[in-house]
Amino acid sequence: MADPARARKIADRIKEVIAANLEQVIKDPDLGFVTITDVRVTGDLQHASVFYTVFGDEDQRETTARVLATHQGRLRSLVGRQLGIRLTPTLELIPDALPETASQLNEALRAAKERDAQLAAGRAGARPAGDADPYKKPRDADHAGTDEG
Repeated sequence: MADPARARKIADRIKEVIAANLEQVIKDPDLGFVTITDVRVTGDLQHASVFYTVFGDEDQRETTARVLATHQGRLRSLVGRQLGIRLTPTLELIPDALPETASQLNEALRAAKERDAQLAAGRAGARPAGDADPYKKPRDADHAGTDEG
C-alpha cells in the first residue's frame, strides 16, 4: 500500500499529463472538447480512474467516449513515459456526471426560487391570526404595587 499523499501526487500528475497532451496523442477529428475533471488512483498505484467531461450534445459525448476508448493504450503509454515510475497504472476513462448533476441542481434552485416567490406573494396581504403582539408583557409599574382582588 502506497502512501496516500504519494497516490494524490501521482493522480494530480496523471491529470496534468493527460490534459496537456490529449490532442497531441489523439489526432482524431471526432474527438470533442474534452476536460479532465478528476483522477483517482488506487492505494496500490495499479489503477487510475480518469474522469472527463465533453462539451456538446449526447452524440458528441458518445463519439468522444468511443475515440478515447480506442486510444486508451496510447494515453497509458504517454502517462508511463511522463511519470517515470516503475509500474504504470491502468487507465479507466469515465465520463463525469458533472454537467447532468449541475443541470439538476440548477433546476432544483429554479423551482425553489419560484416557490419562494409564490410564498412571498401570498404573504403580502396576510395578517397575524391572533393578537398583533402575542407575547406576554410585564405588568405596568403602577399596577405592580396594588393588590387587586
